[in-house]
Amino acid sequence: MTNNYAIEVHQLAMRFGKKPVLSDVTFQVPRGSTFAFLGRNGAGKTTTIRILLGLLKREGGQVSVLGLDPARQAMEIRRRVGYLAEDQRMFGWMKVKQLLDFIAPFYPNWNRSISERLAARFELPMTTRVKHLSKGQNVRLGLLLAVAHRPELVILDDPTLGLDPIMRKEFLRDVVSYLQSIETTVFFSSHLLYEIEPVADLVGILENGRIVIQSSTDALRERVKQLLLPTDQYRRVSPLPGELDVLIRGSQTAVVVADAEAAARAAQVAGLRPTVNDLNLDEIFEAYVAGRTEKSIDRKADLERVG
Repeated sequence: MTNNYAIEVHQLAMRFGKKPVLSDVTFQVPRGSTFAFLGRNGAGKTTTIRILLGLLKREGGQVSVLGLDPARQAMEIRRRVGYLAEDQRMFGWMKVKQLLDFIAPFYPNWNRSISERLAARFELPMTTRVKHLSKGQNVRLGLLLAVAHRPELVILDDPTLGLDPIMRKEFLRDVVSYLQSIETTVFFSSHLLYEIEPVADLVGILENGRIVIQSSTDALRERVKQLLLPTDQYRRVSPLPGELDVLIRGSQTAVVVADAEAAARAAQVAGLRPTVNDLNLDEIFEAYVAGRTEKSIDRKADLERVG
């Protein structure tokens, strides 16, 4: 474990009863980066976050958050980390100003200037009771509480779930842009990929309790592509190196591959010139978590049906 990373996870394992939830999870989050932690609901994202915060004890592996072990130093981690969850619950009977005044003494580094500036920026009604705030206002209040103590790391667990599209865009503009501007490390868990793409430096995809890929966003888009081939030609070269997803539609076959250069080279060796298409992060995510390859379909039967 080194000081270059805000979060380091190595071979993390966790189970609930006899059910494995996390298996051999390994990833790193460099300081100052925005890391998108992606996965379907139930993939293990929230369980991982609760372990990072010391709210759950892991069964195996190593975890370091800001150089600290959550299993032994959870309180120190929570003082230095801001956390915003989708289902954040606050004292509904308090007015916004009362809540801020109540929370501030728990954090030695609470900055009233930041608190007041963000309250104004987020247009929070200070004399309104928390239970009467809109969903969007609740998210903004949760963010203020997560960052006013100037944390080194902010963990956002699906914070925009339940917001309408306009509110989600405003959240990314107001929240992630602000955190990036002050060089705070951001760990953003979500399954809304089109939101993450403009702001994420790095991506980690969790599927069935395992990390299936960790990469910079740019490198992922550069490597993972869709190759289009006539189906009869695909028969001659299948499987291509690094296949993630295969979609056969009559005379055309679309193949998503993890390394477009290697796959295109293999096709060219066979005398083929596939059409190579770029993919967005949403399409890449789908290929990794829901792709159908020779391991999950009867390729021969599929080809015979369209032959």
